Formats: sequence, structure tokens, C-alpha cells
Amino acid sequence: MERITTPALAQKFINEQVAEMQAQIGNKKVLLALSGGVDSSVVAALLIKAVGKQLVCVHVNHGLLRKGEPEQVIKVFRDEMQANLVYVDATDRFLDKLAGVAEPEQKRKIIGGEFIRVFEEEARKLDGIEFLAQGTIYPDIIESDGAVKAHHNVGGLPEDLKFELVEPIKLLYKDEVRVVGKELGLPDGMVFRQPFPGPGLGVRCTGAITRDRLAAVRESDAILREEFAKNGLEGKVWQYFTIVPDIKSTGVKDGKRSWDWPVIIRAVNTRDAMTATVENVPFELMQHITARIVAEVPGVNRVLYDFTPKPTGTIEWE
Repeated sequence: MERITTPALAQKFINEQVAEMQAQIGNKKVLLALSGGVDSSVVAALLIKAVGKQLVCVHVNHGLLRKGEPEQVIKVFRDEMQANLVYVDATDRFLDKLAGVAEPEQKRKIIGGEFIRVFEEEARKLDGIEFLAQGTIYPDIIESDGAVKAHHNVGGLPEDLKFELVEPIKLLYKDEVRVVGKELGLPDGMVFRQPFPGPGLGVRCTGAITRDRLAAVRESDAILREEFAKNGLEGKVWQYFTIVPDIKSTGVKDGKRSWDWPVIIRAVNTRDAMTATVENVPFELMQHITARIVAEVPGVNRVLYDFTPKPTGTIEWE
């Protein structure tokens, strides 16, 4: 199969997939879990082209998304593409379930399991759905020797919800998905979105998640992204984000002693995510980002930079 590298090749792929999906789906309904990541967004845009309102997109906000992400999904799909979008704000439900849970794997299991439950509840409210669309891409299939990784799809749905799968991008690599996304008119913020873990900010608010510390992760991450974009690092650095660990240290704020959290910045480059090098961020920019974070993010009195490559450090902290 020819690699999709140009708008013309992307358009050819879009036309083929639209025709194929129309033949497969007919006049039936399709369900899609729309995360706002590039894979599910491209699948949604392809399906809107193919079957319009027969597609039902379910966007579950688990309260662990980055600042502005749920709003962007609603704006792009509901407002601009007129998609049939079900938005579920399950923030309280997820955060209540996660209260007091510090072990990383247990946190991931709770987030993944709860996501499937919320999605299943929404699926049961809808009538006549016969198809389930998924943003499976080729590396997912290779990595698992033909069986798609459980975490990459809604793989835990109960037996009685019998759906036929629609997987229009399953033979594409990530760079090809982005070319198709551009051609479909999706915004750059979605098409070139950094890799983002399924448990979202849950693995960057290390230890037991609290709402105030989660807010510190979200706000500091938004400042980092804004400054990287302003200073030409947005497309240059593969992945960059903040972590707020469950530790406090003494500091001084407004002339008084403070007992607050540190924000840790991670900025790495990688080809395959198996190894990663640390980005050399200009010192002046780091000082500026630090000044903004300690001034604008409540509960924070220090900013640290993680200089650890992979190995020995993983890219995410949990």
C-alpha cells in the first residue's frame, strides 16, 4: 500500500474509505468513543463525511483531560461539523472513585474500567446501534501480533452489546493519520496533538489524586504549552508536560513561609518512545516559565526540570 504523504494521496484515501464505510454501514447507526486525540478525531471526521448523523460520538470527560480539551471537542465536532455528539461530564464520578488510591496500576485500572462502564451506559441509552467505530492504527496491530491492545479500544464491553467493528485507519501509521486529518480540515491542535495517555493527567498527578493538585497539574501544563508554542518549541519537541508529585517543601511567598508542591517539567524527544532524550530548553525561557507557574498556579512554590533520559526514567512518571 502506498504511504500517505501528500494531500492528494490523503484525499484518495478519504474517498475510498467513505465509499467503503457507506457500503458497510448502509443506513444503520455507528457509535464512537471520541477522546479528542488524533486517531479518534480522524475516524469521527471520516464517518461524518460517510454517514453524517448516523454516527453517534460519545465524548467522556473523566476530569483528567488537559485545559481546554473537552471544549475543543465540542466546538469542532458539535458546532463546526454538526456531529451527533453526546458529551458526558463524568469528572466527579471518576475523581470520587480515585480518591485515596495511590498505586499507579490500580489508578489506571480504575480509570480504564470506569471509562468502559460510562461508555456502556451511554451505549445502552441509544437505540439501533449496530456498529462500533475505533481509532485503531497499524502500530497497535503490529505490537500485539494481530490482537489489538486492550487499552487502545473499548475492549471491555459486555457480550450482549454486539457491535460490528468499523476501523477505517487500521492500516495507517501515525504520520499518515495526521496527513489525513489535515486534509479533513481538523484543527492543528488536534492533528498535531502530543501523545497523551489514556489515564490523562491522572498519571501526572502522582500518588493519590486530589482535586487541588490536579488543578495545579492542569494549570501549569497549560502555561508550559502556551510558552512552548510562543517560543517555537511546539513542533520541535515531541512531548512536554508537567507533573505535580505528592510532596511538599518549604518556600517563601508574599514574604511568608509557604508549604507547597513543586511542579516538575518534562520535555523529551524520541523516535519510537523506546528511548528518549531531554530537550535543551533555553535557560531564559525556563526562568520565564518558572516565574509564571509560581505566580499563577495556587499551591506551588518550586519548579524543577527533569533531566533524566529514557532509560532510566520513563517518559511519564507513572
